[in-house]
Amino acid sequence: MGNRSTENAAYRRILSLLDAGSFVEIGGAVTARATDFNMPEKDTPADGVITGYGVIDGNLAYVYSQDASVLNGAVGEMHAKKIARIYDMAMKMGAPVIGLIDCAGLRLQESTDALEAFGMLYQKQALASGVIPQISAVFGSCGGGLSVVPGLTDFTFMEEKGRLFVNSPNAIPGNEVSKCDTASAGFQSKYTGLVDETGSEEEILSWIRSLILMLPCNNEEDVSYEDCSDDLNRTCADIEAGAEDPRITLPLISDEGIFFETKRHFAKDMVTGFIKLNGMTVGAVANCRKVYDGEANAVAEYDGSLSADGAGKAAEFVTFCDAFHIPVLTLTNVEGFAAGDYEEKHLAKAVAKLTYAFANATVPKVSVITEKAFGTAYVAMNSKSTGADMVYAWKEAKIGMMDPSLAAKIMYAGEDMAVIREKAAAYDSLQNSPLSAASRGYVDTIIEPADTRKYVIGAFEMLFTKREERPVKMHGTV
Repeated sequence: MGNRSTENAAYRRILSLLDAGSFVEIGGAVTARATDFNMPEKDTPADGVITGYGVIDGNLAYVYSQDASVLNGAVGEMHAKKIARIYDMAMKMGAPVIGLIDCAGLRLQESTDALEAFGMLYQKQALASGVIPQISAVFGSCGGGLSVVPGLTDFTFMEEKGRLFVNSPNAIPGNEVSKCDTASAGFQSKYTGLVDETGSEEEILSWIRSLILMLPCNNEEDVSYEDCSDDLNRTCADIEAGAEDPRITLPLISDEGIFFETKRHFAKDMVTGFIKLNGMTVGAVANCRKVYDGEANAVAEYDGSLSADGAGKAAEFVTFCDAFHIPVLTLTNVEGFAAGDYEEKHLAKAVAKLTYAFANATVPKVSVITEKAFGTAYVAMNSKSTGADMVYAWKEAKIGMMDPSLAAKIMYAGEDMAVIREKAAAYDSLQNSPLSAASRGYVDTIIEPADTRKYVIGAFEMLFTKREERPVKMHGTV
């Protein structure tokens, strides 16, 4: 590492991220080799990016950190090649890559050399996808073509003062930064589905460390298991009281209340994240009808429908879990499809992706129906028919085509309200009860809500050795 000062932000971030004394720099002597536009006169230590490896709680990880003090962190030929080299090593060793981004964009003085090397980085990321976890964090600027880099990673974090954009806010027709700051952390985390969480530099580095410990190191070797001291048969008292907010129920089910939520601010009607069950990392997907704050006040409410953004968010998450052999748990509480202009433009394709993600996944899949599971939205949410290995239903759950009152109004149109109420009650008993679904084999077991933890742990233990083949093909096209 030489005598680089810890006052250097790029270096400081690496030291804060990795275990003390574990970082080994690679390519520290590399400098820019371009000669146009007086480049030889410019000082370019490490060509603006610090690259190397270290450990996080003993787990090997490769890291690169862009240095904004060198040509504003602009990406040149050697800069990009150093990052590509880190990817090559990570792929061989089967270890994650963490990118700490702070960059002014491509280096204009190097033109096509920079473009060619940058394209090489895209290729390395594409090849690594599904083989090793990729994590990025934006601390400064990340614009233009560089914004594709976090888009190619599995998880992205963003400092509150960071800037992430394809086109700057002022370059968007009809917009300016004071009108809508499309490059801000708030906008990117809420509307794009790219950013998992925003916070301070210290918070982000801490989150990355926690996430690394939840994930397998690659798609063949899993070191994410740990000893569990929590009671495997522990009851989840009053879990049904928080059924509308999975951010309450998932920690109750998980070992020691562990829950790492992903894309927390985007499509909040769908919750995705990682929990621990008997020391094993499990991906969780859950419909959300309400969001409660720390004082148990509802700060947001949703109508129980499946939205396009929510379906897309869940599909991407399930695909990641399947790539890294992470089992998936679904808490289903959905009544239908969201209605609106945006939904009509995007929902059919998004639900198709969600359906495909669940049906295509070969990892163990367990579903728990908590309150309502109506229509084809329920079918898309990891139902028995689309490949769930085990399906449980809380004893008061409703499972069927639609709300019984609406069904009765359709089937007995023109009848008076007394007949409608009578037929609705009959429909609810005959068609919407969990017992009706269980009698047809669509639900494996009806359970008490408090027993959810022990049942899902038992299911995943039983499914641990699951093997499932798919038709021989290059890949699906959905």
